[in-house]
This record gives sequence, structure tokens and C-alpha cells, in this order.
Amino acid sequence: MAAAEGALDGLRVLDLTRILAGPLCTMMLGDLGAEVIKVEPVGSGDDTRGWGPPFAGGESAYFLGVNRNKRSLTLDMAGKEGQGILAGLIGTSDVLVENFKPGTLERWGFGNGWLIENAPRLICCSITGYGGSGPGARKPGYDFILQAESGLMSICGEPEGPPTKYGVAIVDVCTGMLACSTILAALEARHRTGRGQHVEVSLHETSLAMLANVAASYLVAGKDGGRFGNGHPSIVPYTTYPTRDGMLAVAVGNDAQFARFAEAVGHPEWARDARFVRNRDRVVHRELLDGLIAVALRGDTADAWIATLQAAGVPCGRINSVSQALDDPHAAARRMVETVEHPTIGTLRLLGIPFKLHDTPATVRRPPPTLGQHTEEILREALGISEARIAELRALGVI
Repeated sequence: MAAAEGALDGLRVLDLTRILAGPLCTMMLGDLGAEVIKVEPVGSGDDTRGWGPPFAGGESAYFLGVNRNKRSLTLDMAGKEGQGILAGLIGTSDVLVENFKPGTLERWGFGNGWLIENAPRLICCSITGYGGSGPGARKPGYDFILQAESGLMSICGEPEGPPTKYGVAIVDVCTGMLACSTILAALEARHRTGRGQHVEVSLHETSLAMLANVAASYLVAGKDGGRFGNGHPSIVPYTTYPTRDGMLAVAVGNDAQFARFAEAVGHPEWARDARFVRNRDRVVHRELLDGLIAVALRGDTADAWIATLQAAGVPCGRINSVSQALDDPHAAARRMVETVEHPTIGTLRLLGIPFKLHDTPATVRRPPPTLGQHTEEILREALGISEARIAELRALGVI
């Protein structure tokens, strides 16, 4: 039986991005079946190729994590010869994704007017720091700075401790996911209109959107966000507690669950205590209840409590390390670790694909490319450039 085609099979994506948000977006499109051509600066490539340790086979783990299912072409995009090649690649692509400083493509001659005339069906996605308009439009965007400016950092950390960033570049990650969703929406619109369009996502708007219910609390009720450690601003008990041998996360979502929780941990009287009967009361008496729960849960091991609480229908889980999470049998069963053969590393383990399409499956078909690995084959296949001309371009430093 022939392998099923991916959902985006037959689409070409021109990836002019670097670092994390853009490469994650284009990798997701590649996982869905699109052909992705990653264009990188001659000699240096994507900045993250040097972001390590750790390294494997000359490549950084950071780069390897967000650049599978792509081919790499090196190109001097700032020069006239390179821009001629870039124009040809744009003309043969369905999607272009870029995260240059605003105005860079226009300066090179690829503004919206050029795109409408020369690539009218192209979806051009710009990923910026602060969007294409407004007083901050020219500012460069950095995940860490946006976590600070957006208020996200102000709601992370212990109540009496300093503001804390998330453990990964979460604004970049969410921006890349939003960019992928936006591109897919524009492709769907193209089916109706026959036209491409310019779409835009920014780290700034993503980080504000990530405030979610905390933003709603301020906009609706004027209540500013605060820090609750591992706790929840509006739900109690909903935090981490020490057990005899490790930390346990408990997420009690409603009053009926709390009654079952209280029974399971040997304190059914809590569910009759006026301070704890309703969630709104438990939020008011958060410190008292959390302290009582911490004492109770120290009486047994994490695994024992997990068995007891899950049997009672109370959501809970052990706090795993990254290695424990990725080595878990369920992660293996859901193919959240994939292997692929890399030209300099050999067998390479990568994160799996978090979305499952049963009829048009997402797949890992290519390892992350080495720098410029596919330059010549892309120029031959996509643009029909001769071997002699390719040699000339390489001699000139264009590729």
C-alpha cells in the first residue's frame, strides 16, 4: 500500500526565518506534508546552529529540534544576484515565512506591490516583535523581553519572590504555533478567493493573548494579576505538595471533586468545613488549606497518593523531570519521540509530532539539514539553473 499523503502535500513553503518562532512554524508545515526550503545566510546559517552545547555531529540540539522536514539552501539575499534567485523561489512557492526586521523585504524589492504582481497566490507570513504598525513597530522582538513587558513574568514565581520567566521560550513557541494556524487559514481562504494575502503575527500580541483568564480578570473586574507559585489564582486546591518521596501536582476543579479529595486523604471533615465547602471560600482560605493538605500528603509516597486519588477521580500527577517525561511508556505509545537518520549524527532522536491526522498523517520524512546541504539540487529542480551557472554563483559567493 502506498504511503498516505500529508495534508499539505504538494505545497511549497519558503522559509526565510531563523531562531525559534519561525522555524517552529515552518517545521509544523513540513510535518503536515509541505515541501520546506530553508534559506540561510552563506557561511553562517541560522543563528541557532551555534547555540550550544549540547552539540551532535557538529549541529546544536537547539537547531535540530525545530528544523526537520526541510531542505537547506544558502543564499546571499542582500545582493542583486541572490535577490534574483530569491525572486524565482518566491514565484514557485505557495507560502513565504519571514521574521526579518520590518521593511527588510521591501528594501530588497519584495514589497506587497511586487508580491501581488509577481506571486498573487502567495501567502506571505511576517513574524515580528511588535507588529507592522504602532509606536513599537521598529523594535526587535526577544522572547525574554516580551515575557517581561507583557505581564507574563509578573504572574510567574512564588508570591514573595521575584518575577520569573517560563522554562522555555514560550512566547516564541506560541507565536510559531499561531503563525502556522494563521497560514492554514489563509490557505483555506485562497481556495475561495484564488488570491494569496499578507498575514502577520507578533511576539507582542501573542504574549498578551497568552494572559488569557488573567487578562480577562483585569479587563472585566479591574483585578491585576499576581504570583501564586504553582497555584491557581481562582481555584484551590490546585498546586503542588510534598509527599514522603517527591512532589505531587493536584488539580481539584470543583466542589464535588474536593469532597472526594478530602475523603481520599483521610479528612472528610474538610468538605463540611464552612471555610472549604465552596471553591470561593477555599480561595479565601488558600494558605490554611494548602498547609493542611501538605501535612496530610507527607504521610505516604507520591505513587501511593496517585493511585488513591486517581481511584477517587481526582486529577493528580507526579512532577517528572524532562527525561522521565520523554522516557515514559505513554510518550512512546503516542510516538512523541521519533528517530531519523542524520548525515553527520547517524540515528537522531527528535520530539514527535503532537497532532495526529489519521487519513493524511503528519510524518518525519527528513532529518534537520546541514548548512546548504540541498543548495544545488534546489537550484536545479526548482529554478532549472545549470551546473555551470551554479558553479559560477558559488564562486561569486552568492550561494
